Amino acid sequence: MKAVVCRSPGDLVLEDRPPPGTPPSGWALVAVSHVGICGTDYHIFEGKHPFLAYPRIMGHEVSGTVIEVGDGVDLAIGEPVIINPYLACGKCIACRQGKPNCCVKIEVLGVHRDGAMCEQILVPAQNLYPASGLSLADAAAVEFLAIGAHAVRRSLAAPGARTLVIGAGPIGLGTALFARIAGLDVMLLDMSAERLGFAEKELGFATLDGSKRTATDLVREATGGEGFDVVFDATGNTQSVQSAFAHVAHGGTLVLVSVVKDDIVFSDPEFHKREMTLIGSRNALRADFDHVAASIRNGAVPLAKLVTHRTALGDTPLDLARWAQEKSGLIKAVIQVG
Repeated sequence: MKAVVCRSPGDLVLEDRPPPGTPPSGWALVAVSHVGICGTDYHIFEGKHPFLAYPRIMGHEVSGTVIEVGDGVDLAIGEPVIINPYLACGKCIACRQGKPNCCVKIEVLGVHRDGAMCEQILVPAQNLYPASGLSLADAAAVEFLAIGAHAVRRSLAAPGARTLVIGAGPIGLGTALFARIAGLDVMLLDMSAERLGFAEKELGFATLDGSKRTATDLVREATGGEGFDVVFDATGNTQSVQSAFAHVAHGGTLVLVSVVKDDIVFSDPEFHKREMTLIGSRNALRADFDHVAASIRNGAVPLAKLVTHRTALGDTPLDLARWAQEKSGLIKAVIQVG
């Protein structure tokens, strides 16, 4: 089968690989249809991912069609599916508590093991969700949107809560969309005028331009000095995460959607006097995938605006390398495989 392989940082090629073979008990073989390109994929290509062994087939935002099943699998041949790329052990403390998204031994497709920038992939049947009512192109967008939907659900924010999403990349935009769907009063903060313009004109969000004034001044002005009830940081930037503590109102919540490899330092007196809640949000659960799929079906998510770039599997090595450098106008790119 054809597969896009990152052999080492900066070295992305189309290779012939052996097909995955017959699925074992509890697994299914899926013909890949579409794959979204994530920031993680760009980081792998650029050599910036801290926990990755090369060579690697990337790709974890995936839709496809079931073509063969192992014993004990109740899936129909030809069934369109969304792939949950977080493979959990099912036995650790997190899995026992219904949180496979933060499994102690988690393996993410395209990161810890080969992913879906290829023609076929083996996946545990429990990680396949029905894509009924969605095009397979739209189904490939469910995973990245589920990250934001999970973060919003984790926040426990009540409708009407004054909300700030920091970072207007795909994950931040997804978080903002699902915060709005949840009835929160949402503003977006970013340093990119281009991305903020997209959020305003195409998605209808109020924005704060951090390139023109300090975030502290913008937040103070937007909230009358009170801060936001809930703040989501989706930047992946250490300085932004540390600054976000100051944007939270007394009694408010800070949700860390993105992850950074550095230590985060904050003022404990400020944290305590606000009785602030700090939440980490990792990956997503089945409930979040289902919520996203339903929201796409009912028209609440403007996917046609979010997917700005498309390519084919054979063109991916050149296009992904180019998009890693040329970010203007890029929100989400999708590879058509099948």
